[in-house]
Amino acid sequence: MTEIIDLLLALSQEIKDLKTRIDITRATRVERLKDTWIDNQDVMQMLHISQRTLQTLRTNGTIPFSRIRGKFYYKVSDIEKLLQDHYYNPNFKCDGNK
Repeated sequence: MTEIIDLLLALSQEIKDLKTRIDITRATRVERLKDTWIDNQDVMQMLHISQRTLQTLRTNGTIPFSRIRGKFYYKVSDIEKLLQDHYYNPNFKCDGNK
């Protein structure tokens, strides 16, 4: 009986260790992704917008971009910042109460 309990405890510890490694790997990937550059198609899919809307966002300076030989690129971190800056929660009140 004690062998089974010891085995279960060891298994439980291995699962915790694996979970920790997975979390670290996921966090590292997320950080790397923030420095990734994506093109028009990716941004349009991510934001569910048209090519014309994306052009307007570039023109009015809402979204930073880089242009190489007529092709536009955007940093994932800039897209995230745009979404964060325009985040709206209708349940949130200025006094901190919900």
